[in-house]
Amino acid sequence: MSAIAADVHVKPSLRTLALGAIGVVFGDIGTSPLYTMGEVFSAKYGLSVSQASVMGVLSLIFWELLLVVTLKYVIFIMRADNKGEGGIMALMALAQRSVRGERRLRWLIAVLAIFGASLFYGDGVITPAISVLGAVEGVKVIEPSLARWIVPISVAILLLLFFVQRRGTAGIGAVFGPVMCVWFLVIALLGLHYILREPQVLAALNPAHAVQFFISHRIGAFVALGGVVLAITGCEALYADMGHFGARPIRLAWLLFVLPALLLNYFGQGALLLADPGAVSNPFYLLVPRALLVPMIILAAVATVIASQAVISGAFSMTRESIQLGYAPRMRIVHTSRMLSGQVFVPWINGMLLVLVVLAVVGFRSSENLGAAYGIAVTGTMVVTTLLALIVMRRLWHWPLIAVGAAGTLFLVIDLSLFGANLIKVEHGGWFPLVLGLLVFIVMTTWRRGRELLLRELRQSGLPLDSFIASIAEHPPQRVPGTAVFLTANISAVPHALLHSLKHYKVLHERNVILSVETLDTPLAESGERIELSDLGAAFYALTLRFGFAENQDVPSALAACATQGMRFDMMDTTFFLSRETIVASHRAGMAVWRDKLFALMARNALAATAYFRIPGNRLVELGTQVEI
Repeated sequence: MSAIAADVHVKPSLRTLALGAIGVVFGDIGTSPLYTMGEVFSAKYGLSVSQASVMGVLSLIFWELLLVVTLKYVIFIMRADNKGEGGIMALMALAQRSVRGERRLRWLIAVLAIFGASLFYGDGVITPAISVLGAVEGVKVIEPSLARWIVPISVAILLLLFFVQRRGTAGIGAVFGPVMCVWFLVIALLGLHYILREPQVLAALNPAHAVQFFISHRIGAFVALGGVVLAITGCEALYADMGHFGARPIRLAWLLFVLPALLLNYFGQGALLLADPGAVSNPFYLLVPRALLVPMIILAAVATVIASQAVISGAFSMTRESIQLGYAPRMRIVHTSRMLSGQVFVPWINGMLLVLVVLAVVGFRSSENLGAAYGIAVTGTMVVTTLLALIVMRRLWHWPLIAVGAAGTLFLVIDLSLFGANLIKVEHGGWFPLVLGLLVFIVMTTWRRGRELLLRELRQSGLPLDSFIASIAEHPPQRVPGTAVFLTANISAVPHALLHSLKHYKVLHERNVILSVETLDTPLAESGERIELSDLGAAFYALTLRFGFAENQDVPSALAACATQGMRFDMMDTTFFLSRETIVASHRAGMAVWRDKLFALMARNALAATAYFRIPGNRLVELGTQVEI
């Protein structure tokens, strides 16, 4: 039984999980009212404030929240959980499982998922930057001369945010949950106040206003979708963070609390614009009575720090899944909860996101400038999620073709419309998440392809294990007491470490275990599939340990569980042998030389396999080998 499995025996109550979800999962989408209406009516879209345009935009926002977030993500996509885990990489594993044996389709699914995951990292950079900037910009409403302090204050807040990540989403959620409850209550009351003054704004619930908006503005309405999409930023993080809290707490929090609060605030901003078109300069903060502006700015700043948590924790989860599934180099992963295995902290990703977020704040300097960059990453990931979910619906859930076609048509029309509207913004800042996504895509595909080429070279140069054991039986070398464990990716070939050990020391241990560690496409391995042990003869054994992609790959703990299979390991009498490959770039077919060099660089800087598998350093012998790819 793995360390993770042992830690998941006690779970918090539904109320506690729902409160934590409000604090972590809904921060991003919950702070969108800060800048969405202001962005839609900004000068770059050429949309004037009138009753028809305000009602049309409100109608679009309402149906967007209903169809995209509620129907697509909360009801449909969150059903596609991989034993509790969510996010694109978990969805990819589900989709690939449904098309086993179809190599080309599996490859296409992998490329789509990597592309979506790459864009999600771009979202993870822009969300903290735009959210914090949008909150701090409220100081301009109090005193315009304070504008020069917006960037320094934003950077200071972000430094604090990334510093507290090591506490984990459990600790953060316990603090952030009550704060976000206050935030949603306050923005709901602010919106309700203006709705009561202008109740005709509720007519925007009728989708006819959205249709009329498109008929009247045509291309202008399509372009304005690039701003309207800001109302649903965070829905992908909602799915990615499912492993942190579970689907049911997230659904209940959204339907009963978060969605009503958001709608009240958006409609309140619409009511304000109907009464005072000049409020378009900052419709969110102009809802607030002037005497309460300072505490509201402070609350908004805290809320936007929390908003950033949704995509940051989602990035941690996605990174862990990517590593386990073989799409990213090994990194140190810290599990921050003994009750929920999905709550993790990845120090390297935390530091990299901090650097990129600060650069985005300093480079773009305002939420309006970042608004142009925002949206492409979100909508691109949404399109990929829909495509993968459709494959799961048809091939794994066996939905009727007509139902899959209806769902696909509805969701893809919406997703592609939003993505197309945001593509127009590429030259105005939309290039930023695309460049980030491209870099991440190159890294992930290079690592995956490099590992495939490395394993191919090792297999080609390896000796068949069965003939090797037969020769050992015929010409037995001297044996020494103890157990030797040889880690290898190919259990049918002689590990290089075994060959080198026998060549240099001229001895074998009295018991030799050829060990392979496999990662499954499910979050947790079932007890019956975790250990596969076979006797090869001549005191040689083949052992395969299987872990889910959401588990710690703790080899010593798994070896202790082998006692149930009749093989006991005494760690003080066991030596681990590992071959450390030095990658050499070459002009062989497979990858371009520059990608070979990139893979070699990542391999050198990846977390050592011994640390990743939690193998004691004082029980380890490493033998080097050089491999050309």
